[in-house]
Amino acid sequence: MIDLYTWPTPNGHKIHIMLEETGLPYHVHPIDIGAGDQFKPEFLKISPNNKMPAMIDSDGPDGKPISMFESGAMLLYLASKTGKFLPGDLRERWSTLQWLMFQMGGVGPMLGQAHHFLIYAPEKIPYAMSRYSKEANRLYGVLDRRLAESRFIACDKYTIADMAIMPWLRFPERQGVNIADYPHVQKWRDGIAARPGVQRGVAVLADRRKPLMDDKAKEMLFGSAQYQKR
Repeated sequence: MIDLYTWPTPNGHKIHIMLEETGLPYHVHPIDIGAGDQFKPEFLKISPNNKMPAMIDSDGPDGKPISMFESGAMLLYLASKTGKFLPGDLRERWSTLQWLMFQMGGVGPMLGQAHHFLIYAPEKIPYAMSRYSKEANRLYGVLDRRLAESRFIACDKYTIADMAIMPWLRFPERQGVNIADYPHVQKWRDGIAARPGVQRGVAVLADRRKPLMDDKAKEMLFGSAQYQKR
C-alpha cells in the first residue's frame, strides 16, 4: 500500500495520475499547504524539504517500507516498481528521462514563478510579470515544436514525461499564455486530460482546494514561515 501525502497542485497531480494509471492501491493523507501542514515534524521526516507530494511504500524494493519525496523521483520509483510508463527501449527511455528533467528543471519552476507573479504576489512587479510570462510562452513553444513531430512528449508512447508536464498546462491563462497559439500542445493536452486515469488523478482532493487564499495561507506559502529554521 502507498501512503500518499499530497495536495491538489500540479506536482501532486503528477503522482495522483501515475497511481491511477498503474492501478496501485494508495491512501491519501491531505497536506494542506495553506494551513502549514508541510511544516509539521511528522511530515518533515518524510519530506525534509517541506514540499509535497511525498509517500511511504509499505512494500519497498527489499520488502521493507521506503519513503520518497520529490515528485520526479517518485514517478521514477513507481515506474520501476510497476514496469509501466518508462520504456524498456534505451533510446525511448533516455528520451523520456530528458523530457522529465525538462519538466523538473524548466516547466515546473518557471510556470510556478509565472503563477506567483501574475496572480499571488502582493506587489505587482512589471519586470517579473513580463519575464516569467515570456518564459512560459517560450516553454510552450518548445513543447509545441516537439509535439508537431511526436504523438507524445518523449516518444510514440504515453510515459511519465506526459504525466509530469500535463498538470502544469491545465490553466495557461494563469501563466500569461494563450493556448490557441500552441495548437499541438492544446491537442496533446486535451487528449491526455481525457484519459480516465488522468481524470481520476486530477479529481483527488479537488474539493479541498480553495480558489482564493486568505492571509494565513499566503503567509504559509510565501511569507516568513517558509524560511524558519526547523
